[in-house]
Amino acid sequence: MDVRNLKQFIALAQHLHFGKASAACHVSLSALSRTIRQLETELGVDLFTRDNRSVQITPQGQAFLDYARNAVSEWDAIRHQVRDATGQLQGEVSLYCSVTAVYSLLFDLFQRFRQDYPSIEIKLHTGDPDQGIARVISGEEDFAIAAHPKTLPRELAFKPITVSPLVFIAALDQSNLEHPLITPKNAQQWAKMPMVLPEGGLSRERIDAWFRAMDITPTVYAQVAGNEAIVTMVSLGLGIGVVPKIVLDNSPTIERIQVLDVAPQLEAYDVGLLVLKKNLKNPLVNALWKLQVSLGPTLQ
Repeated sequence: MDVRNLKQFIALAQHLHFGKASAACHVSLSALSRTIRQLETELGVDLFTRDNRSVQITPQGQAFLDYARNAVSEWDAIRHQVRDATGQLQGEVSLYCSVTAVYSLLFDLFQRFRQDYPSIEIKLHTGDPDQGIARVISGEEDFAIAAHPKTLPRELAFKPITVSPLVFIAALDQSNLEHPLITPKNAQQWAKMPMVLPEGGLSRERIDAWFRAMDITPTVYAQVAGNEAIVTMVSLGLGIGVVPKIVLDNSPTIERIQVLDVAPQLEAYDVGLLVLKKNLKNPLVNALWKLQVSLGPTLQ
């Protein structure tokens, strides 16, 4: 069975760019175009609308995308189930996490995984951890390392790795600042402090809830995508920030940062591995999942 056409379609649906999708699939632009035209001819519908500037997936394409992802997943599962008697798993799984998680959490897991399953390749993708859950649900990734949300979607399984407090931070050296960035003592002082905050995600939800509970209207100096960028901006004296402590501990600018003693404290992050429950029947996915469980105490 050849599922390459489905994988090429999935790649184009993810990238919405023929050049990026063809590079990801290691095929030429013309080959990718032929594949998409063939699928559209067989289905009798347009899967994408495209012009010289953009590619967009159609409603029919979105429905077919759900089928294609399930079909590829089912094929991988049965292919490994009936593999030859050597029993050695082969193939690839994908994992999405932040750069911080790569530095702080993955070494032991990857080292053990390579020892036990040398023929399984891990495709590692990094970015904003707040996108991890959506990428797993959409089928773009097999796993993500992210914070446990307030409500975990029913289709996901979560295994804890570590706990990280959310901390308020400021620049350590403030000799050049006109107004020092220190721990405010009341709501009026808080309201005057410039804040460097995440654009969205779980940490922003908890920060906003904290300010509401304290009856504080913050002055937001900047809204930033990515905790690492928040640490950098704070180190320059641009405001008070809030980041998971695990990010600060692995930041190259940690020596220029001080943690402020703020009460009450923000709710900590429960960081762990996320996967679609239905994908655990795939032996490759299940192998990494079980290994993470066995290493959990070590990673904490």
